[in-house]
Amino acid sequence: MRETAHADDLLEWYDRHARVLPWRVSPADRARGIAPDPYRVWMSEIMLQQTTVAAVKEYFLAFTERWPKVEDLANAEDADVMAAWAGLGYYARARNLLKCARQIAGEFAGIFPTDHKVLLSLPGVGPYTAAAIASIAFDQPRVVVDGNVERVMSRLHDEHAPLPGSKPVLTDYAEALTPKARAGDYAQAVMDLGATVCTPKNPACGICPWRAPCKARQAGTAADLPKKSPKKRKPTRYGVAYLARRVDGAWLLETRPDKGLLGGMLGWPGSDWTEDTPLADPPIRAEWKTINEEARHTFTHFHLRLTVKTALVPMERPPERGMFVEDLDPSDLPTVMRKALALVPKR
Repeated sequence: MRETAHADDLLEWYDRHARVLPWRVSPADRARGIAPDPYRVWMSEIMLQQTTVAAVKEYFLAFTERWPKVEDLANAEDADVMAAWAGLGYYARARNLLKCARQIAGEFAGIFPTDHKVLLSLPGVGPYTAAAIASIAFDQPRVVVDGNVERVMSRLHDEHAPLPGSKPVLTDYAEALTPKARAGDYAQAVMDLGATVCTPKNPACGICPWRAPCKARQAGTAADLPKKSPKKRKPTRYGVAYLARRVDGAWLLETRPDKGLLGGMLGWPGSDWTEDTPLADPPIRAEWKTINEEARHTFTHFHLRLTVKTALVPMERPPERGMFVEDLDPSDLPTVMRKALALVPKR
């Protein structure tokens, strides 16, 4: 099969069916010479790591409205950025977002580097993200392989070796198809194809621009691909969260250590999260009451079950750790901390 023919067919489809996304320059605008803003491309790619387009849109619009340029983000307060990120998950991305913005503003005068190796050196930018920025923002023929692309390639070539072991093979397939012309549009076209036509369930093979050369369609195996190795069972960890409220309505919070899960985020004082019985000292002297229901949350590598303890404390009593925050906005908290707060009876 002629590899270039695949790219041409897909780009023709993309010109008509490209998704409208807040960080994207449409193929029509790009043809008129309107180039993507590398800052917006980078921002979207960081947010989209392990997160759906639907979940990212609102956050992307809020971030780019509040910090429209990389210099604006670089000058932002850490706490403001972490609060704005709350609920999006994978909080190391937010910390790296700030580090990268400050490096771009400081070392590169606010201009994103075009060199792929330099992009790889930036905080939070791995091989996939570097390839996506180079391709989408700078039209370089880099191979961009996300979950959508893996699915498309596995079906196009009827590849039955299971993921994640088959990723190098699928990357080779994707590289062979990547054109030198319109590389940025092409990268987005393959992702759009996987997101809207070559979907995980019930792929719409009848309207696919690659239906003719697709080996899995010919073999009748499209719905079974890609194969995936069995997932390891997630362990369950346990912890204690202390929710202390002062009589004036202020809540006792602490900033979590920069390193580790939810690093740099506001949260309730509590124990470590362990598979054994959690040990924790209350952050303030009080009459603690245990809520009957647990706050439960699932992270990438484990399930968490939090015992929630609550107390009302007088104005004059100082905490042993943490600080009281007045007018707490729950949206500034990570999702698991919001779940704990939701269990506290309203006064």
